[in-house]
Amino acid sequence: MSHGIAIGKVSVATGVKIPTIRYYEQIGLLPAPPRTEGNRRTYDRKDAERLTFIRHSRELGFEIDQIRTLLDLQDRPDQSCADADTIARARLVEVKDKIASLKALEAELERMVEGCSHGRVESCQVIEILADHGKCKHHQHDA
Repeated sequence: MSHGIAIGKVSVATGVKIPTIRYYEQIGLLPAPPRTEGNRRTYDRKDAERLTFIRHSRELGFEIDQIRTLLDLQDRPDQSCADADTIARARLVEVKDKIASLKALEAELERMVEGCSHGRVESCQVIEILADHGKCKHHQHDA
């Protein structure tokens, strides 16, 4: 891609929606592109690569400030990657914590469903646990 690529084509090529591209420009993740005489934005290959980097980072759950730091690091490739490693490790910890929480939630839901005798609502384990948060083992785990 050379400069002169329209925003719609960059959007299709990168999988980033047009309003999101404009937003990334507004917050400084993507430099403001040159414009045509008709005031239309034009992009190049580097812009598309940067958008792809941002999109992939967002898909992995990195926050905007983290992405900003990662982009700064990418723009200065001669420095240590310690900061990038720190950011990725922190995200990994968040993901592992979320997985542990989801596994506990799964176990609680399985306990509720398995405890259901398929009788009447008055003796329904699902309804009983949902009505009394104290009976929820998942809730006790988080406390």
